[in-house]
This record gives sequence, structure tokens and C-alpha cells, in this order.
Amino acid sequence: MIDLYTWTTPNGRKVSILLEELGIPYTVHPIDITKDEQFAPDFLKIAPNNRIPAIVDHETGMQMMETGAIMMYLADKYKKFQCEGDEYWRMVEWLMWQMGGLGPMLGQTHHFVKYNKGKSEYAEQLYATEAQRLYSVLNARLDGRDFIAGEDRGTYSIADMACWPWVSRFEWQEIDLNAFPNVLGWDLRIAARPAVQAGYSVPKFTTDVPMP
Repeated sequence: MIDLYTWTTPNGRKVSILLEELGIPYTVHPIDITKDEQFAPDFLKIAPNNRIPAIVDHETGMQMMETGAIMMYLADKYKKFQCEGDEYWRMVEWLMWQMGGLGPMLGQTHHFVKYNKGKSEYAEQLYATEAQRLYSVLNARLDGRDFIAGEDRGTYSIADMACWPWVSRFEWQEIDLNAFPNVLGWDLRIAARPAVQAGYSVPKFTTDVPMP
């Protein structure tokens, strides 16, 4: 049994979507970051960086924080949603791209473009421009491909599950997905998956999956 400590953010949804795709039993423990519950001493024992999500695997005794590590651990444990051969490292490459670029930069875009518009024109332009650039990078990668990594047209993997929850908030970033047709098609393919729709509403329903 897996315990999942999470909230309704893109980072949280990455792991809940993977758990739904794996089809394994798990117990959800909401950590309401709007009430600073991520700083509770009991959660700190599981996630020393005070960030959601985190997991405890009671079969192995493993407890983990950081979404990239959690996703690699679960994919390896259950031997699903991983690419093979050289494409394994291509999958890891794009997973790290999400961890180091797409997620942090789009998070800053949310902060300045959605929540604090008008407070810093410099920051708004900086992060809006970077968001456009990152979407262009992903759009180029998806040219002629259904998914980010894998041979031929690609294989649905943890790289897609890591990137998609951030792209699903395109409206927060003031991104027109029609300007990135390869990303648009990829977004629609993933959004239609039942496990993605289920994982999107963990630990609670907020909105339907955004559709362009």
C-alpha cells in the first residue's frame, strides 16, 4: 500500500496521475498548503523539504519526496511507463527538463502573470517570454510524435505525466495552445485518459480537466 501526501497542484497531480495509471491501491493524505500544513512536524519527517507530494511505500518501507524521484521509483518498481534502451535516458532527460525548467518557470509565470499582475512589469515579461520559449521547445520535440520519449512516435511515459499537469494550466500562463499545435494534440491525447482525469481530482475536485 502506498500513502500519498499531496495537494491540488501540478506537482501533486504528477504522482496521483501515475498512481492512477498504475492501477495500484493508495491512500490519500491531503496536505493543505493554503493552511501551511506542509510545515507540520509529522509531514517534515516524511518530506524534509516541506514540499508536496511525498509517499510512503509500506511494502518496502521506502518514503520519498521530490516528484522526479518518486516517479522514477514507482515506474521502476512496477516496470511500467518507462522507455527502453537508449530511450530510457531520453525519458529521463525530459523528466529532468520538466523538473529544472518547465515546472519552476511556469510556477513563476503563475505567480507574476496570474496572481500578481501589475506588480512587476519586468517579471511578467520575463516569465511570460520564458513560458513561450518552453512551449516552443516542447512543440519542437513533439513534431511527428505522440509522446515525448520512446521510439518511433513515442511511448506514454512518466516524462509525459510530469509535463502535462503544468501544461494543463495553460490559461494561467496566458498561453494559446493553438500557437503550439503539436503540444495541443499531445495535451488532448493525455487529457482524454481516464486515469489522468481521476488523478487530476486528487486529493479533491477543484475543476474539470481544462480543455483548449
